[in-house]
Amino acid sequence: MAKIPSFFSLKHLLVLSLALNVSLIMRVVFEDERQGPLFGFSLIKPRGSSMADTEASQRTLLATSSSSVSSSAKTSIAEVEDSGEKLVNLDHGDPTMYENYWEKIGEKTTIVIRGWDSMSYFSDLKSICWFLEPEFAKQVVRLHKIVGNAETQGRHVVVGTGSSQLYLAALFALSPKESTQPIHVVSAAPYYSSYPSMTDYQKSGLHKWAGDANNFTEMGPYIELITSPNNPDGFVRHSCVNKTGGAMIYDLAYYWPQYTPISSPADNDLSLFTVSKSTGHAGIRIGWALVKDPEVARRMTKFVELNTIGVSKDSQIRAAKILEVVADSCEQSGSSDFEESFFEFSYHLMEKRWQQLRETVSKSGGIFSLPQFSPAFCHFHSKVLQPHPAFAWLRCKDGIEDCESFLKGHKILTRGGRHFGASSSYVRVSMLDRDDTYKMFLKRLSSIR
Repeated sequence: MAKIPSFFSLKHLLVLSLALNVSLIMRVVFEDERQGPLFGFSLIKPRGSSMADTEASQRTLLATSSSSVSSSAKTSIAEVEDSGEKLVNLDHGDPTMYENYWEKIGEKTTIVIRGWDSMSYFSDLKSICWFLEPEFAKQVVRLHKIVGNAETQGRHVVVGTGSSQLYLAALFALSPKESTQPIHVVSAAPYYSSYPSMTDYQKSGLHKWAGDANNFTEMGPYIELITSPNNPDGFVRHSCVNKTGGAMIYDLAYYWPQYTPISSPADNDLSLFTVSKSTGHAGIRIGWALVKDPEVARRMTKFVELNTIGVSKDSQIRAAKILEVVADSCEQSGSSDFEESFFEFSYHLMEKRWQQLRETVSKSGGIFSLPQFSPAFCHFHSKVLQPHPAFAWLRCKDGIEDCESFLKGHKILTRGGRHFGASSSYVRVSMLDRDDTYKMFLKRLSSIR
């Protein structure tokens, strides 16, 4: 080991170390003043500035960085760079297209949850759904009244971890308690691809997937699932099993004014809704059911209790704030706080995307086709509108039998018709992804001849 020269004492080394550190700090400060904040923050506060000024400058920096990300969404389809190597994944309905709206809204949906908040299991012991946050229930009812898409009078709100958990809770609640045979569960094809696996996943003795409701001929009780507008094809649906002894579950995840005209309030015994498709906040995993029969609501609540001992309060509180802001945007549209409502913004975006897709398909030389929808009067928008579903039910023609594999060969990932109980010549394409991904999909699709 090298020896330290005798004229260097420990005191000398400490002084030298201090000098070097001071020099480094002064250099950073100099660079900070000359070039602006280093790595997004400043080491010194300008003279005379307040904490509010500092926070405001930090928000400006965040907004600047966010706007630079958002600016890429303004590029045209022709300007999108596509080497053909990147996978365009539109298999899942991940609603990231809504990010731009909520980014523009800013801090309106920000909440603070303190360390001692939401510690109890219980939310409202007076409610059948004892883990339902009262503020979330209040905002659910308020938004439905504003939009006019569901009756809430005489209904019990049951909250779940997404509508997926509520679907399973509804199956549990509607299945006969004393039956020796599982009840049949059906839905008209094309049906939501996860219904069969969700119904049979736990191999329950209570219920069993029985396929296409159009072909159902079994005797005895049954449960029919009606998704309206339908996932995957976007059409409005009604019950199609013409027999007695059935219970209905209405999945109304897409019955919102950005996807379809709101013709009347849904007046069902049991309807399912979800935050993910109504506002785009899929990650907070919150859905709700509107249930007429209190006994069914109790059994659904019992299922959630046994399954997850309730639903995250933090997620409910955040969801309540989001729904509140959506409702405010509807009531204050055109004001200084809201240039347009959330549903106006979303409808225009969906309208534009469907127009672009139809133009692309029309130039495909007959390789692809899309369903045609009838316009209808929308009571929310107060005019006749075309539906613009969350998914495109795209069909491959010209002798292409497996559309999913065909598009995968062009590095476009979709979900094939066989998953929905339909022909493999169809695929479901998500219309809800980010702008750049969607534009790359259109460019890739337009190159197929």
